[in-house]
Amino acid sequence: MLQWALLGLAILFVIVAYIVIQGTRAALAWRAAAAKGDVKVIVEIVEDSLKGWSSQKKPKEIAADVWRGVQSTQLVEVDSDFVRVSCQAESDYQMTDGRWVEKSNPLQSGLAITAKIAEMLFYELPHLRPDRIQVDVYTTYRVEDGVPSRACIISSEPDRERARSVDWDDWTGEEIADALGARYRMGERGQPLPIEVSEPKPVEETTEEHEAVQS
Repeated sequence: MLQWALLGLAILFVIVAYIVIQGTRAALAWRAAAAKGDVKVIVEIVEDSLKGWSSQKKPKEIAADVWRGVQSTQLVEVDSDFVRVSCQAESDYQMTDGRWVEKSNPLQSGLAITAKIAEMLFYELPHLRPDRIQVDVYTTYRVEDGVPSRACIISSEPDRERARSVDWDDWTGEEIADALGARYRMGERGQPLPIEVSEPKPVEETTEEHEAVQS
């Protein structure tokens, strides 16, 4: 009986070792492809990460409005060394003395969201370390006829070198966003004003171009 038990353990060890080795090989292959600028692989890595963040439980240290912004993130443009995303920021309200009071407006929330998303894109994407990123933060406006309209209120385009100068642990979201070169406009009452951003190049178009070059 002891011999059969040892044989079973040996077989189990071999199977587990094989699975680990295959997983390591796959991870190395993805990392190598991403490092070479394989846009199709980069898209898969980013979209898988965004999908995971959208379903992940909010970390205790992150404010609810900031995490909602992270979970709204979508990939809008990509290149061999560049990742561009858009996300949503809204006012954060708190019940005080029976009234809903605005705790932070979309601009204040958006700056913190910008900081968090930038940190995650630079340092938390598996097998990928983009050299440049762009984070565009949108909010909802009500125009005169009452129809909601989305507009960009914050846009930042930092590279990895600029990210290295940031104190991610001790700086506030606004300090980090400013250090990353975030562009935004503020009204007289501190409200966010729309800003202009370039139209993103469709991800599918970039992927097709890179595939054509490789073939």
